[in-house]
Amino acid sequence: MRTTEPFEIGGQSIAPGTRQTVDLSLPPLYTHTSVALPVHVIHGRQPGPTLCVLAALHGDEINGVEIIRRLLASKSLNRIHGTLLAVPVVNVYGFMQQSRYLPDRRDLNRSFPGSERGSMASRLAHTLMTEVVDKCTHGIDYHTAAGGRTNLPQLRVDLDTHAEALPLAKAFAPPIIMDMGTRDGTLRGASKIPMLLYEAGEALRFDDVSIRAGLRGTLRVMRHLEMLPASKKSTVSHEPFIANDSEWMRAPQSGIIRSAVPLGSAIQKGQVLGAIADPLGGSEESVVSRRNGVLIGMTKMPLIHEGEALFHVACTSEVKRAARAVNEFHQGYEEP
Repeated sequence: MRTTEPFEIGGQSIAPGTRQTVDLSLPPLYTHTSVALPVHVIHGRQPGPTLCVLAALHGDEINGVEIIRRLLASKSLNRIHGTLLAVPVVNVYGFMQQSRYLPDRRDLNRSFPGSERGSMASRLAHTLMTEVVDKCTHGIDYHTAAGGRTNLPQLRVDLDTHAEALPLAKAFAPPIIMDMGTRDGTLRGASKIPMLLYEAGEALRFDDVSIRAGLRGTLRVMRHLEMLPASKKSTVSHEPFIANDSEWMRAPQSGIIRSAVPLGSAIQKGQVLGAIADPLGGSEESVVSRRNGVLIGMTKMPLIHEGEALFHVACTSEVKRAARAVNEFHQGYEEP
């Protein structure tokens, strides 16, 4: 059986059948402290796809860090075909400061494909693209909601650009797949490969269901790509629901919000999602959904200003089918 050639990254050569951590140099701190981007490479003996798994592009989004830690500890990887590039902490600067951004306040996920001579964010983006993403055939990028919000586990893909991402997304098996276009400067928009973006949970908090779903989903994708042997345990009991539109319901006034619906709820147009009142209770106004769908994201902060995004609804006329996918997903991750 044909074996693979050594894998080249960061000026190092990784032999087939071995695993190694490679530190890619990044701009140092002003304290003269060196900074590196650690990439764990698992290079199989047999040929196959090259998959990158990336976490903490936003330094405070840490669920993906734990997903990758558990993935690297999985014994399944001992039989890998192809190559896995695992980057548990991409934005090392933000991660150290528990911040979404880099020290220059730039958003790394608006800085791709980057440049060798650009800003700090642009240089980090360039290193990740040239040394990791451009060497891969497929990718998974793990995110959470921004600070003060939480997201239902979901995948975001751009099927207009990468139609081949759909079977991968179905193999991952989140409850909801969002077919969404990309923004300029994002990793997903700059990538020439099918890139799954997994959104689940909230910033600076571990969510066990989101982490377990992310790990199992990643292993299922690797089995779908035939990087790992098939497994009966990889089957799922639900069919992910595909939505191609979403809308945020915003605060009609400032005050303190009391939410009336939990994450994952089926939502009907005209339904009251919560109520906002001032601290004295003299003024109260309801937040009403303008669309039918499923609640895939919401604020966790009770103190809000007029115009703030509060409830994120994946819009669909097939509310019951979408809600069923969410319910069956949660049943599959209930503790025994």
